[in-house]
Amino acid sequence: MTPSTSSSVPAAPQAEHSLTRSQRLDRLPFTRKHGKLLGASGIGWALDAMDVGLISFVIAALSVHWGISKGDGSLIASAGFAGMAIGASVGGLLADRIGRRSVFALTLLVYGLATGGSALAMGVGTLIVLRFVVGLGLGAELPVASTLMSEFAPARIRGRVIVWLEAFWALGWILAAVIGTFVAASGPTGWRWALAVGLVPAAYSLVVRWGMPESVRFLEQKGRHDEAETIVRSFEETAEQSARGQTADGPSGTVGAEPGAAREASEASEASEATVRAAAPDAVGEIPQADTVESTGGIWSRALRRRTAGLWAVWFCINLAYYGAFIWIPTLLVERGFTLTQSFTFTLIITLAQIPGYAMAAWLIEVLGRRWTLTVFLTGSALSAIGYGLADSEATIIAAGCALSFFNLGAWGALYAIGPELYPTAVRGTGTGAAAAFGRIASMLAPFLVPVLVVAGGQTLAFVCFAIAFALAAAAAFTLPEQRGRALAQ
Repeated sequence: MTPSTSSSVPAAPQAEHSLTRSQRLDRLPFTRKHGKLLGASGIGWALDAMDVGLISFVIAALSVHWGISKGDGSLIASAGFAGMAIGASVGGLLADRIGRRSVFALTLLVYGLATGGSALAMGVGTLIVLRFVVGLGLGAELPVASTLMSEFAPARIRGRVIVWLEAFWALGWILAAVIGTFVAASGPTGWRWALAVGLVPAAYSLVVRWGMPESVRFLEQKGRHDEAETIVRSFEETAEQSARGQTADGPSGTVGAEPGAAREASEASEASEATVRAAAPDAVGEIPQADTVESTGGIWSRALRRRTAGLWAVWFCINLAYYGAFIWIPTLLVERGFTLTQSFTFTLIITLAQIPGYAMAAWLIEVLGRRWTLTVFLTGSALSAIGYGLADSEATIIAAGCALSFFNLGAWGALYAIGPELYPTAVRGTGTGAAAAFGRIASMLAPFLVPVLVVAGGQTLAFVCFAIAFALAAAAAFTLPEQRGRALAQ
């Protein structure tokens, strides 16, 4: 006979009654349910990246087929970033009021419909307006998704999980590069078909709304304790089922191999803790110490103002350099004499270097910690930007571009891991959203700044300025507190 395997979680031992729901989540292993949540959030993240990446290819295509000026291209790009600035701020506030999941789904719906509508634009003016609407959804989605995932991830690997989430950005950019190379560059109407793909997020919003759990910490803040308990128990059940599967496959055979009712009763009574411990021995026992920062007074309170200032500085500088470089790389390559297809192909190769960048950041963030990982990758980005500005051949352009892509996207992964960890639950969405919104101001300026810098001193001057921005971001990153291995503040 085998012990009972009821679908409900067995009664917890008395010692576990002192644990909060957040602590119960923090001590769990990374389960199949965590994986599903990461995958669902990551797909939304990749679709966001695909949309942002596509516009750089669309601008390059329109410069050839419509003959638009750099000024028009800058307006198209900056309109999206203006919407992202507003969307990030409003989205963060809404996430703290109506929930992370609901806002996540809404953002996908808004920017999916607007991107699909952009495919029908008959002039630059219409495209600019629609890109602004797209930006509203895009800007809100990223900080909300990272906040939701950070509130479910086990504390000891939370940073790594968020870098995994950010790694989906690379998949989206790769998809954008593939669509740009083989669809947007296919002819005068290719860019329209490329944008039509943007309708996919609108359909995916239904999956998010009905297939993902709401944040347990948010539910507790709103007094919805029964819902929060149900969600926590569902994660514990998944860990328990995984542990039972491992036990059944072990060298000792099935748990029912030894007869006796006493044996069965003993095993059943210990299931709540022992099976979870078997799934990940280091996940149960020591409860991670939580950040004790005060939650009163908002993100500019005495307790939070230094964190907020440092985070905002990093967001501003990294946005200025990243979007200044990557939005214009396809167009700048065309100006160097490469064909549209060659330009898009080079960009695709450069984009592929994002994947190992994320992988390295995901490993280092739980080894060196958040602050050092972010600082190292931002410093590498600065050096790579100088190298790209000085590159004068196909080989050096691709090599320096790949290095820039590797370090810059690794830095983005670390940044998204740090943001939600700096704030307590009541203002976590607001804090991450406000930082993203401030950063979007830089992303609005970047498309206009690049043409001015190129005229004044060529592409070398533009990328030297980006290197300076990366260096300033690295300095600001080092002022942030180290949160590795700590539970999120309540």
